[in-house]
Amino acid sequence: MFETLKNILVDKLKVSPDQVVPEATKEDVELDSLAVVELSLVLEKELGLKISDDELMELETVGEIVALMEQRSAGSVTV
Repeated sequence: MFETLKNILVDKLKVSPDQVVPEATKEDVELDSLAVVELSLVLEKELGLKISDDELMELETVGEIVALMEQRSAGSVTV
């Protein structure tokens, strides 16, 4: 899932590939509020993941975004 997010950030949002590491913050990869909205739309359109821009704004790092993507892709299964 990390590679999927990295590809989206690089291809769609023009983030430098070497900036995208799990511990990078949204600021590190230059995800401002507009980019977060765009990311939310791309995740839903291309992956079918419903993650609101508000949820994404609450997350601090790329790794946290990946974790939420993995959680959502697993469906509504709770452990």
